Amino acid sequence: MAVTFSDLRTESGLKSLNEFLSGKTYISGDQLTKDDIKVYAFVKNPSDAFPNASKWYDAVSSRLVESFPGKAQGVSFSGQAASAEAAPAKPAGADDDDDLDLFGDETEEEKAAAEAREATKKESSKKKESGKSSVLLDVKPWDDETDMKKLEEAVRSIQMPGLLWGASKLAPVGYGIKKMQIMMTIVDDLVSVDSLIEEQLTVEPCSEYIQSCDIVAFNKI
Repeated sequence: MAVTFSDLRTESGLKSLNEFLSGKTYISGDQLTKDDIKVYAFVKNPSDAFPNASKWYDAVSSRLVESFPGKAQGVSFSGQAASAEAAPAKPAGADDDDDLDLFGDETEEEKAAAEAREATKKESSKKKESGKSSVLLDVKPWDDETDMKKLEEAVRSIQMPGLLWGASKLAPVGYGIKKMQIMMTIVDDLVSVDSLIEEQLTVEPCSEYIQSCDIVAFNKI
């Protein structure tokens, strides 16, 4: 749930921050987050009158020192320039109450863009994980009068994404009948061998030459 503070450069603002930090280590939990950094930028070192805010400020300061180990020479500001430098500029049309919305920095467009990037990443990962298989099929003709060249042409005429036909040969079955054995390589997510047989190879026009098909070998590549 979003948290809103009024002007943290005023006593009332520091008081609200001090009350909010009662029993808490950091703004959004037990670990330092970007919420702490954003609030820290609006706060000038709280006095001991605000013990919770002062303890939190010191904790964030020490963590920042660890993150920036270089030796600082120190920077100071004077007069109105200090206020101008310390206070972030307001966008045109902003309210004058100087409220700080910790979770208002991400627009709907940014959320949509982030979701689109995540969806693209998942789709890309899925494609990379898609495997291939090597399959050996037995393709049997109706009888010994079936034109085996026409049968092979009918098989190879079937084309679809993820399907690559390989080498073939004729093997005797008996009574002068020969079957064709043919290799094919498939992308598992794109081609179903069962559907290929039932919906393509054993229906018209292929069924004019093909009596049946059997899977002889199925190996992952």
